Amino acid sequence: MNGLALLGIFLVLYGVFCAFLGITKKPQGVWNMGKIQGFVKVLGETGAVIFFLVWGAAALGVGIWLLVR
Repeated sequence: MNGLALLGIFLVLYGVFCAFLGITKKPQGVWNMGKIQGFVKVLGETGAVIFFLVWGAAALGVGIWLLVR
């Protein structure tokens, strides 16, 4: 297993986690973190959810691409 495959696995897991944050009812332990609250303050609640869904989809796509290439 090379470094790019390991990065691909990490990105797939990260993408799933970001999608989990965007789809679920925002777990309080994670949603109340300072960085996430900064996103909510700048983008609004709905904008932050959309941002996490798009960011998670991008990470998932790149991770899958790294695994299959």
